[in-house]
Amino acid sequence: MHPIRLSDDELTAVFRAARPLAARDRDGFLQAVADALAGCAMIGPGAVDRAVRLAQKRFFDPPNLDHGDYSKYR
Repeated sequence: MHPIRLSDDELTAVFRAARPLAARDRDGFLQAVADALAGCAMIGPGAVDRAVRLAQKRFFDPPNLDHGDYSKYR
């Protein structure tokens, strides 16, 4: 695989998107983003955003808020 060149802003967006993921999922997330971008003819902010959104759908595990009382007012 050839190196993928990202601007500082694009790289920051990828790392920010990885932050809410579980630590165990971050490597897979970053690899999925890299794989998606490797298939792009032109890499720019739009391509990075699409790659991040697709990878987040695979790796983001939302918290279960059905148990307990999470109100800050009680």
